[in-house]
Amino acid sequence: MKIFESIPTEEPSSELLKNINSPKDLRKLSQSQISQLADELREFLLYTVGKTGGHFGAGLGVVELTLALHYKFETPEDRIVWDVGHQTYPHKILTGRKDEMESMRQNNGLAPFPVRSESEYDTFGVGHSSTSISAALGMITAAEKKNENRHVTAVIGDGAMTAGMAYEALAHAGSIDKNLLVILNDNQMSISENIGGLRNYLARIWASKTYNRIRESGKNVLTYVPGAKEFARKAEIHAKGMVAPGSLFEELGFEYFGPVDGHDSNNLINILDDLKHINGPKFLHVITTKGKGFAPAEDDPVGFHAINKIKQEDLPSHDTTKPKSPSYSQIFGEWLSFKAQNDPKLVAITPAMGEGSGMIEFSKKFPDQYYDVAIAEQHSVSFAAGLACEGMKPVVAIYSTFLQRAYDQLIHDVALQDLDILFALDRAGLVGLDGATHQGAFDLSYIRCIPNMVIMAPSDESLAWKMFNTGYNHPGPVAVRYPRGNGMGIAYLKNEETIEIGKSLTVFNSEEKEVIILSFGSLLESALEVGKKINARVVDMRFIKPIDENLLEEISDTYKLIVTLEDNVIAGGAGSAVNEQLLKLNSGSKILNLGLPDEFIEHGDQEQQKILNGLDGNGVEKSILEKLKSI
Repeated sequence: MKIFESIPTEEPSSELLKNINSPKDLRKLSQSQISQLADELREFLLYTVGKTGGHFGAGLGVVELTLALHYKFETPEDRIVWDVGHQTYPHKILTGRKDEMESMRQNNGLAPFPVRSESEYDTFGVGHSSTSISAALGMITAAEKKNENRHVTAVIGDGAMTAGMAYEALAHAGSIDKNLLVILNDNQMSISENIGGLRNYLARIWASKTYNRIRESGKNVLTYVPGAKEFARKAEIHAKGMVAPGSLFEELGFEYFGPVDGHDSNNLINILDDLKHINGPKFLHVITTKGKGFAPAEDDPVGFHAINKIKQEDLPSHDTTKPKSPSYSQIFGEWLSFKAQNDPKLVAITPAMGEGSGMIEFSKKFPDQYYDVAIAEQHSVSFAAGLACEGMKPVVAIYSTFLQRAYDQLIHDVALQDLDILFALDRAGLVGLDGATHQGAFDLSYIRCIPNMVIMAPSDESLAWKMFNTGYNHPGPVAVRYPRGNGMGIAYLKNEETIEIGKSLTVFNSEEKEVIILSFGSLLESALEVGKKINARVVDMRFIKPIDENLLEEISDTYKLIVTLEDNVIAGGAGSAVNEQLLKLNSGSKILNLGLPDEFIEHGDQEQQKILNGLDGNGVEKSILEKLKSI
């Protein structure tokens, strides 16, 4: 295997990959050629991701596994279901999208994750983790009902295996004895460091060389003993209990195989060939290295989980000469450390997003007040609820799109009991390149309808800090939702200052009473641009719930047009809250709600997405002027 020290800046030449346009072409090769193809595929992956940016650490780690799967199975007739999708760039290259890889994550380009509408080889759309086993089980069950003879394989990472949903699916699959293959891609490193008992369990299996030697030796001996197969099977289960650290997967009804080297393509192909002929639920444990073959990524698998568009001189360390304004995530991390200095009751919780949520420094300074609960969003919320019941002050840092997975817990375990929990909702609104699965487009709608919740949206960095203080001090459940990336460049003071709950702030006034723009959150810059241009009053609403009823009463019949602006879907969002209140007041003003449309926003540049959805200054101005003409 070649080890690459740098990312190629020119498209690499290839002997084999240039002729691979589908898995059918791959299957024309001899098995001895697959290792060379793996090197060519890895180099091409490095080149294309270097040009577009994107996830590549996980993809580098599954090059051999991806080749082996498409080589031994008759895809797309046989189904491969990938979990999360970070690792699927090699899969895309092999399945007819090689020439489009430079469009990855761009507007109208390839999606960053598997998408059913993009290719028949993308059997299931993913982006959130731990869904693959459930989906694959549904597919094999459907195939059997339709009398279709096909193989179905779920590929899931060790990070995704920390989620309860994966075990619900395993238990169900084992109980109904379906011919399903589950492959655990164990690279010992998800986006965040894996946490918990399962991680330790997998590590013990991996380390149990004694058991694997005994198992293989026993098989060789018993091959020559007539009638020994059933005896060997039963004896193996009992032996595992004594020698191996456990037999969790076999207790769930799966036949366990492994662990095996995930970078030995020849052995992987042989193993998959054997497993094709074994009926029932099968579990193959494959050990890989995240970032395999690219030295900087092997040394820093978390740092190279994904990269931006880069130049050769950026590697292995990025240029830090130009100071950057802090992101909202960084501000949140600073605020956590600031508060924890004087409050031992503060407990910070994240479902495996410590890096993305800006919590690494806090985790080092206050390890006893930091809990990464792995990919377990439901558990993270109920865990926080239990802490709050006993007088602690939990702060749950979670992406807007991931809180959707814990909606029942938010309603039933937190809001119903009016518990004192602060939710720091990162990646609210448009997130850009990660696309539809990660857009934080729905949180205002799905949280606003929940009793007891307070919802805030900062328009700048200083306000974000004050809102964290305000939410932390409020004796009940609060969500502060903020966008990906940087704010308006407003300086912030690290103090205890708060703001009045439910109170808005006029940020640009006008003597004219024609248009007033009510801006919610990060779109204030667009609102100010338009307000100054057309001489409209601009209000930073700050709160979605409770809405500023005094302001709405004041403006109810004062302005010709009331405009609401938000980076959430219009349906049920902040604009809807304004509409409901104005309806109560029998307002005579016309209303224009601006926000995200009733559709899923695909991947692309974050600023371009804002423009395409009419939420930049020009788009907002155009919508207002068109509305005024119609009045």
